[in-house]
Amino acid sequence: MNPVTAHPARNIMVLYTGGTIGMQASAHGLTPASGFEQRMREQLTGLALPHWQFRELLPLIDSANMTPQYWQRLREAIIDAVDSQGCDAVLVLHGTDTLAYSAAAMSFQLLGLPAPLLFTGSMLPAGAPDSDAEENIVGALQTLAAGHVSGVQLYFHGELLTPTRCAKVRSYGRHPFATLKRFGGAAKAASLPAELDYRHAKQTAQVAVLPLVPGFAAQPLLAVLDSGVQAVILECFGSGTGPCDDVEFLASLKLAQTRGIVVVAITQCHEGGVDLNVYEAGSRLREVGVVSGGGMTREAAFGKLQALLGAGLPVDEVRRLVELDVCGELR
Repeated sequence: MNPVTAHPARNIMVLYTGGTIGMQASAHGLTPASGFEQRMREQLTGLALPHWQFRELLPLIDSANMTPQYWQRLREAIIDAVDSQGCDAVLVLHGTDTLAYSAAAMSFQLLGLPAPLLFTGSMLPAGAPDSDAEENIVGALQTLAAGHVSGVQLYFHGELLTPTRCAKVRSYGRHPFATLKRFGGAAKAASLPAELDYRHAKQTAQVAVLPLVPGFAAQPLLAVLDSGVQAVILECFGSGTGPCDDVEFLASLKLAQTRGIVVVAITQCHEGGVDLNVYEAGSRLREVGVVSGGGMTREAAFGKLQALLGAGLPVDEVRRLVELDVCGELR
């Protein structure tokens, strides 16, 4: 499962999932629309671009409706394009709201894929005044053709970003995605279980995300633990602190450990990360089984847990790999 070496793409599969880029007006507002291939070919006529083919991944969705179940269909479509149809690169057209989540998830779901995978979308629909759709599509195709993409990356407004280190940081305007200044430097996993190879089928996992706020009590956490989750991402204060004076809160975290539910601490801050050894309020979380997510973004932590748990790895192995770098999320 070595990283894919960048190479010029000559036969690109464009997978269209929906999103703003291909939306058209309806009585209820903008909605995903079929027929985008024809519109795309008309727009790109005469441009020097590599050969590309097109597939709609039905049903087309607004990316606000993205799910881990859909990710499995997307994963299978990408594998089919590369392993069965002979494509040497894949471009995914995706709505921006959950684009960073999907790109991060595919980074973990497709470890070892022998072709580059690029995600893009647009802030305005194709054909709308000042739309950035053509800019992003052309730029993404040309970037693949130039051999600048290796592994899974995100392209937007002329920038190449690593999905496991970035997030959508603004809801309008230019450059909605940015690399977060999170901690890196974690040890790289020396080897990975065979189950994480892209060719191994994955299941969806039940992963919850809970942000801590002042006065956060044990009851919401207990409700989540009773819902059948396999993991909880705990968005902690600062460098990984929580209400450690609350005995019931700590007891609920210990209960999670007893039940084999993986609890991962990440920071709510835009910069930095979690170090559970700095404050007592952090070290006491580790004492009751909380695992440090280091500098992982929410998007990366969610995608990583989906892949590790979805591969059926033992809980102890999941906990071990969470704290090691797998595909750039902790570098």
